[in-house]
Amino acid sequence: MSANPLTSKIAAPYARALFDFSVEKNIMHQITADFQNLDIFLSETPELLECLNNPIVNQKVKSAILTKTLKSQLNTETFNFLMVLVERKRINLLTTIIDSYLALIYQTASIKMIEVSTASAFTNVQKDTLIQKLKELTNAREIRLVINVDSSLIGGFLIKTESKVIDFTVKNQLQKLAKHLDTVLEI
Repeated sequence: MSANPLTSKIAAPYARALFDFSVEKNIMHQITADFQNLDIFLSETPELLECLNNPIVNQKVKSAILTKTLKSQLNTETFNFLMVLVERKRINLLTTIIDSYLALIYQTASIKMIEVSTASAFTNVQKDTLIQKLKELTNAREIRLVINVDSSLIGGFLIKTESKVIDFTVKNQLQKLAKHLDTVLEI
């Protein structure tokens, strides 16, 4: 969810241009689906991402790789957008552009992206309950959870939204208790 601020600043106009184009041509759903699938695909194929991010790899080679691996899987407009990124030597910003584009879509659709760190994986019932509570708190139509499992939290979970951090972790409770004990014992 968080990217380098400079990268985000460079990627934002590309994401905005694609967003505006998708609205104008009434293909927002197709491009959004392509980008959601592409985001998953890139996270599962780090070799492809390394190749696209490598400045030594020739633009023609990058173009050929994308044509071979993605052309048949993507909407024509989405694929053409990727080719523009290759041509302008901005394909290395693809993941940031995807994140920015999806953020614009989610904002438009009143969908909130919320990052949750937990000591152990949630069950489906726990996810659904948390989503319902978060919908009530944020007045969002839909909630998209990004769940990170972090065993160092010991237990509980940490919720990060755009402007708030809510910490229900055992680790946090123990740290508060330790601070309290330190102040009490110093008297």
